[in-house]
Amino acid sequence: MSSKVLSATTLGLVSHLVEVEVDTHSGTHIFSIVGLPDAAVKEAKDRVDSAIKNSGFRPPHRCGHITVNLAPADIKKEGSLYDLPIALGFLSATSQIRAKIGNRLLIGELSLSGNIRPVNGVLPIAIMAKEKNISEIIVPKENAKEAAIVEGLAVIPVKNLLELVSHLSGEKKIKLEPPQNLEKIFEPQKYLADMAFVKGQEYAKRALEVAAAGGHNVLLSGPPGSGKTLLARTFPSILPPLTFPEALEVTKIFSIAGKLARGVSLISERPYRAPHHSASAVSLVGGGQFPRPGEISLSHRGVLFLDEFPEFSRNVLENLRQPLEDGMISVSRAQATLSFPARFTLIAAMNPCPCGNATDPEKLCSCTPAGIVKYQRKISGPIFDRIDIHAEVPRMKFEKLAETKVGEESAQVRERVTKARERQLARFKDIDGIITNSEMQNREIKEFCKLGEKEMALLRQAVDSLHLSARAFHRIIKIARTISDLAGADSIEIPHLAEAIQYRQRQV
Repeated sequence: MSSKVLSATTLGLVSHLVEVEVDTHSGTHIFSIVGLPDAAVKEAKDRVDSAIKNSGFRPPHRCGHITVNLAPADIKKEGSLYDLPIALGFLSATSQIRAKIGNRLLIGELSLSGNIRPVNGVLPIAIMAKEKNISEIIVPKENAKEAAIVEGLAVIPVKNLLELVSHLSGEKKIKLEPPQNLEKIFEPQKYLADMAFVKGQEYAKRALEVAAAGGHNVLLSGPPGSGKTLLARTFPSILPPLTFPEALEVTKIFSIAGKLARGVSLISERPYRAPHHSASAVSLVGGGQFPRPGEISLSHRGVLFLDEFPEFSRNVLENLRQPLEDGMISVSRAQATLSFPARFTLIAAMNPCPCGNATDPEKLCSCTPAGIVKYQRKISGPIFDRIDIHAEVPRMKFEKLAETKVGEESAQVRERVTKARERQLARFKDIDGIITNSEMQNREIKEFCKLGEKEMALLRQAVDSLHLSARAFHRIIKIARTISDLAGADSIEIPHLAEAIQYRQRQV
């Protein structure tokens, strides 16, 4: 006999339907799995055999020749999520259960005792199931909240194989996982690092406010101990809350990468990733034999903080060119080319020289001019050119550090940033894929960033005197548009443009 059970596979961030076909017939015992399975899928036969035996059913090793086909056969299958559909297909094919599987999709890893373990990538599979008009999805209990985020999809949480068989046969129905309370998930967050804790550094704070409002990248440069890292840690506290579509995007990435905490249904906080400067290119941009998202994709719609920027391998940093420009990263392998979203805000921090004192007026720099140039050239010109805002972070004097006056809190800054973002959402409401000013292309710049004669004359003078590239020219305009949004202005004016220009004065 043969049977068919629906399951799924995920390539990149997109899930595809997989039909698990199980056929049995008499003869010498062979258990073969075909359909481009990886090692984890091939090993499923041993897990399935023990799980079925320990659940009280006749195991595959006593049932002759068994063939499992994962269709379509031209798509690579990986992971342990096929254990459950293979086991159920086998029990149905051997008439050990008389349950109607019907229009249901199953995923889950089996333990040797028959318990069902959680798997990765449940959210994109649940979204695909809803799009394919699948009525019910059966998932491990630990993954049920994640799947229940998808509205209108019946989610069955299962703990073991026997419980599932009882449910499908009608003996003991499992209660549906209730829909998730989005209001509770998106409750206001409490941040450990607040702008009020940062003494002084008003210029850098203003730069971060502009960056948060428009999604611009920032480079903080200054001597050791001046507060660069603290400023970066406070940055998430001034970002507006994630919207539901953004939260879905972020959660899909974390789920596929296996970074979603068990029992968590949706990521409601903007990601903050801070990889060490010894990170490899694969860990940063993603990859592997079956590509997985890297740190830049895990930072999607959030913050990627790269401390000690020049200490990163130059080859690693050069991989940032495409995501900083396009907001996505393409990972090519022999099997396929996959794209992952990477629309993050880069916060980079660096010392001005190896000893860190080149810009410190009170400390003597021990580096040679050649050593300083060599240190700064660890970061290529194209990478510097893709960073919108360059802000100096000077050392604070004792009088400023000893002040008891508390600075402006992050909540106040976040309120201004949120209003500026709302202006941008209204501006780009009819344009797909653009949320912030930093994402504008030439067409949008021409439409929404018109400059008067005086503003154009000032910009011409800046380009000529600073020898700016065409990319820097357009980035100045986008920053000026963000500053005008913070000011509540309808057009870009001289003060907005002048402030934007000063953020481009940091050159290597």
